[in-house]
Amino acid sequence: MSLSNWIINEAKHLGFDACGIARATALEKESVHVEQWLEDRHEGEMSYLNRNKEKRYDPRLLVEGTKSIVTVLYNYFPKQKLSENDNFKIAKYAYGADYHNVLKNKMRQLLERIENQTGPLEGCRVFVDSAPVLDRAWAVKCGLGFIGKNTTLIHPKKGSFFFIGHLFLPLNLTETGQELTNHCGRCTKCIDACPTGALEAPFRIDARKCISYLTIEYKGSLEGCDKAKFNDWIYGCDICQDVCPYNRFSLPNNEPEFQPSEKLLAMHKVDWKNLEKPDFETLFKHSAVQRAGYEGLKRNIDYLSGE
Repeated sequence: MSLSNWIINEAKHLGFDACGIARATALEKESVHVEQWLEDRHEGEMSYLNRNKEKRYDPRLLVEGTKSIVTVLYNYFPKQKLSENDNFKIAKYAYGADYHNVLKNKMRQLLERIENQTGPLEGCRVFVDSAPVLDRAWAVKCGLGFIGKNTTLIHPKKGSFFFIGHLFLPLNLTETGQELTNHCGRCTKCIDACPTGALEAPFRIDARKCISYLTIEYKGSLEGCDKAKFNDWIYGCDICQDVCPYNRFSLPNNEPEFQPSEKLLAMHKVDWKNLEKPDFETLFKHSAVQRAGYEGLKRNIDYLSGE
């Protein structure tokens, strides 16, 4: 068995839902797309996307000596969804513990197993949505899916509710996957369902209109937004994924740390409206919702409540 195939098998033994390997190269085609998107100012206040761009487009500049990239997918589709009856909504990826920590810990286990085979490796790095890396582009390069019209990565047999992680390795590994072309066909369900028009066209999203951006990354006032279009989303938004036909293949995840707490499952609108900071910390101490923070989440709740 080649080392590449061995790594993929080990990743599956560790619970990853998919794994692929690609050679570290410059992402020339993808960089043109991102540059046009930034030129159109569609990133809004996410100024960090304009920093370290050359490293974002070439992983060898981000981590010197990188020769191969191992990309993994990890399912977060929940076993139990939060009730929508008299309730506000948060994105499914934030139901449990912060995915950055959970996924990084599992990927470090994979790296440890690789080094048990190869001996100690210099310059290895683990990345989970925390560095200038074009996550979806590398997942495509590794043959793990295609980019849908809603701009998410879609695995043709498993849907899109996945976290993406990468190992940057100084090894010349055999590439394992072929890039998939888009399989959306004539479907426009995601574009039709987006209540704010953030999906302006296939594969083109204006973050400034996106509910996920507005409830997490945007720090200003929501006055002027049409609160009815938020459909009770107070942290993130799953609409364009929920309507995607490929997510009929989504299966519940098996990660204990991703399961929502009983307290979160019991929340209703009145509880959200009365949420105090100690309650927030109890609910979201180790959650990705900390990205918005108590003040940000309370801003969203108050605005949608008309308060």
